[in-house]
Amino acid sequence: MSIGLESASQLLESLATGSITATALAEECISQIDTRDGEIQAFLGVDKDAALAQAAEVDRKREAGETLGPLAGIPVALKDNICVNGSTTTCASRILENFSPIYDAHIVEQLKAADAVILGRTNLDEFAMGSSCENSAYQTTRNPHNLECAPGGSSGGSAAAVAGKMVPLSIGSDTGGSIRQPAAFCGVVGLKPTYGRVSRYGLFAFASSLDQIGPFANNVTDAALLLQSLAGHDARDSTSVDQPVPDYTANLDQPLAGLKVGIVADHYGEGLDDEVQQAVVAAQDTYRKLGAEIKEVELPNARFGVAAYYIIAPSEASSNLARYDGVHYGHRAATFENMVDMYEASRGEGFGPEVKRRIMLGTYALSSGYYEAYYVKALKVRRLIANDYAKAFADVDVILSPTAPTPAFKIGELTDDPLRMYLNDIYTINANLAGIPGISIPCGKSASGLPIGLQLLAPAFEEEKLLRMARMFERA
Repeated sequence: MSIGLESASQLLESLATGSITATALAEECISQIDTRDGEIQAFLGVDKDAALAQAAEVDRKREAGETLGPLAGIPVALKDNICVNGSTTTCASRILENFSPIYDAHIVEQLKAADAVILGRTNLDEFAMGSSCENSAYQTTRNPHNLECAPGGSSGGSAAAVAGKMVPLSIGSDTGGSIRQPAAFCGVVGLKPTYGRVSRYGLFAFASSLDQIGPFANNVTDAALLLQSLAGHDARDSTSVDQPVPDYTANLDQPLAGLKVGIVADHYGEGLDDEVQQAVVAAQDTYRKLGAEIKEVELPNARFGVAAYYIIAPSEASSNLARYDGVHYGHRAATFENMVDMYEASRGEGFGPEVKRRIMLGTYALSSGYYEAYYVKALKVRRLIANDYAKAFADVDVILSPTAPTPAFKIGELTDDPLRMYLNDIYTINANLAGIPGISIPCGKSASGLPIGLQLLAPAFEEEKLLRMARMFERA
């Protein structure tokens, strides 16, 4: 058996027929990690004993004829900013090096109810702040397609774990593109659901009004399957929306008729790699051949998205990360003279350079005399961007664009240029500001063999349409 040759859907069929057992599948994934992850470094930790115990319980329930969940026996990897009761959760930060949550995140409860096997925790940019997975305090994850290149970020470990054929499914979080950009770089499917579609309870907060949890998979069907188990209302998350969850897989292979696809002229200007542009334009032609009407739409305020995002997200990060002070939990400095000195020393030792940069940006933007000029103005721009999308979606069903302006860049190439690094999210940030769903699907490769991603955006809570449209392209 090789999980690299089978999708999660195929594996479910094999498990149901008895061709393989959940234990054998978990052992195969663990073996693949042992073989491949030494060079890729996607995983921060693999709890082999717990995973094999979960798999054995699935096998027992199946043998006893008990009702099984929709992901029974399928291994799933979690980004290491999602709480698992009793398992170390670090956010790839020294400040949480030995932290062990005492409760499960909502999505972990959902996965356990679905009888998935939680295999391990994946690397990320510290506190999900980055676009390359180089900001981790522990290791640098590498792109399985070219080990000299970055896998994207911040959910680079989750994307690389799937692309490296070590696990069939994984979960990441997306604050400004942190699922879609690494999915593009690693040549897998990554979906950011509508804000409020998946509970954030148990997700370590970066920017609370932007963060959203979503799936990685090798194909659209598997992404829909995993989203089905993640989505739904949770009263413990005040932003979780109490709205019925459709069956994302029921009509997945049924093409959408009369589809209107929006494109934005500004997306194809300066900074876009020629090979990426060619692949995305070819994708437009594919949709035309499938009967879609390609229609130009305008997003006049989109160009302000990066500027607004890098005020709003750091401001919320400054507030959310204030709790890590060396008092209640997390890293505390070994020596200090007084309480203020303890705060400074603990945070100075515990946080990495990128997290410190964003905390300082956010604290400045929220400070007296600058709050109105920066933070409040950024919120007004955010509303204009959301209004632009609402107007565009009155004319089209979805909006098509590149996911990232270039294929994966070399590790170390952008570490000394934060602005260029931030601009990697230029196509993904606005979906988070507007709260709408987005998906990245593979649409080709560069001449050097690096994947290129195609992004599709839809109105809020229209993940079913988004998945069906992505599946149309995938089948074609």
